[in-house]
Amino acid sequence: MRHNDRSLQSLIRIETFADPALVFDGTPVSRPELSGRIDQTAAWLAAQGIGKGDVVAVWLVNRIEWIALLLAAARLGAIIAAVNTRYRSAEVAHLLHLSGAKLLVMEAAFRSIDFAAILAGIAKSDVPALEKLAVAGADTIPAQWPCVRFDAFERAYPATPPRGDVDLPVLLYTTSGTTRGPKLVAHSQATLATHADAVAEALALSPERHSLLAMLPFCGTFGMTALLAFLAAGVTIHVLDAFEAAPALKIFSEYRITHSFGSDEMFRRILAFTDAPRPFAHAEVFGFAAFQPGWREFAVEAEARGLPLFGLYGSSEVQALFSIGRRGTAFADRIEGGGWPMSPDARVRIRDTDSGELVGPGVSGELEISAPSRFLGYFNNPQATREATTADGFFRTGDIGRLRGDGSFVYETRAGDAMRLGGFLVAPGEIEDELKSCAGISDAQVVAVDLKGQARCAAFVIPTGEPPREAALIARLRERLAGYKIPAHIYFIDAFPVTDSANGVKIQRARLRAMAMERIAAE
Repeated sequence: MRHNDRSLQSLIRIETFADPALVFDGTPVSRPELSGRIDQTAAWLAAQGIGKGDVVAVWLVNRIEWIALLLAAARLGAIIAAVNTRYRSAEVAHLLHLSGAKLLVMEAAFRSIDFAAILAGIAKSDVPALEKLAVAGADTIPAQWPCVRFDAFERAYPATPPRGDVDLPVLLYTTSGTTRGPKLVAHSQATLATHADAVAEALALSPERHSLLAMLPFCGTFGMTALLAFLAAGVTIHVLDAFEAAPALKIFSEYRITHSFGSDEMFRRILAFTDAPRPFAHAEVFGFAAFQPGWREFAVEAEARGLPLFGLYGSSEVQALFSIGRRGTAFADRIEGGGWPMSPDARVRIRDTDSGELVGPGVSGELEISAPSRFLGYFNNPQATREATTADGFFRTGDIGRLRGDGSFVYETRAGDAMRLGGFLVAPGEIEDELKSCAGISDAQVVAVDLKGQARCAAFVIPTGEPPREAALIARLRERLAGYKIPAHIYFIDAFPVTDSANGVKIQRARLRAMAMERIAAE
């Protein structure tokens, strides 16, 4: 499907916007300099034997080479496979094998991460397509494959003519998968550039008034979408190579940052690092994804300290910043996940998970999305693409939400986390919020369980001190909620099992479900 003829390189617009385009650790990179780096990188890639349709895996932190590689690959018609810098041997091997990457551009080491040691844990036979490694920012490393230094910015290579097609795959993101590993989500220059323009327009970005702190990794759609959108708008982007609260706070203070995007945990850590009552004098829109319990309470605290949080929605398949809350709406609505789509051409609808029928405002069901930002499909996986797409071209998100009736929608939970209780679809957050309002409870997580063939829920709670009596909590919930929402069991726990991801720390709800079933079986 042809969206438009917009290329990624056209986002730079040297003749339109003032400098700098990017600032890395205080060092500015002008738009002409960035364009030159892209030219150099395209020539370097061609010298490594990379051409149209070839896949280059990029395993780098946020650095200028990442951006140059993506836009250079777009010019050559090559494809970038984004490798999460938190991946370890099995995950990197899976991505390299699935993508068929011919070249891997990587770090040698960064802070506590020894990329070379991780690579050493991959068998050459597991990634037969990989021919060569290139190391950025360091000398070569001992490896099973031929290894060169990424020296595109230091040595002249013969220039090559453009061969890219704006409608062919150019970037592969990983997305959550089954036990067989994640799938690869393919986007074209058209889907990326069109969405970048839509975000820039929806946020009314101005090069003169706005600035972005990019603190999310470029390897994920959350970080990449913001980068491309603010490039498209001509806004100066200050880049963290990897997130840390102290340097983030320093940039916020020194460079009059107006926009930033991240997880609730990132913003929580930044606020905790300063005692200043209102440390963000120039903040306008800080978009956040809620991964941690207590995010609503945190949003209230952030608002009081001048940190205006806006709820978001997005995915690798429809890109991050797909939608956002709006100024002028009630605070409780503004911070909810979802909001209004950035693109005026995007459509969101809700399908009942039982009947399969489309439903109207106020009724929860699966979110389905049609938009110019929608992915091309899962790379080399047409069956998965068909299963994720409706006959009329909507993406089946696997998320539960509801329409508001004013053009916006609310994201409630992942379909796998939603609970069908008493014949009704219930979001865990509804019960969790009631538990957290009880005296003696700091956090709560609720999961569905099978209790003698009956769908019920179980709760895990973290007490603030001496745990309250389970019976007292149950009694309190019975005063506030319908009977089918009352947990069959409430378990006290010191901490929730979590997993680190590129965008934040996430609760392992599957592990909590398993723990609940183990305890029920033992009882």
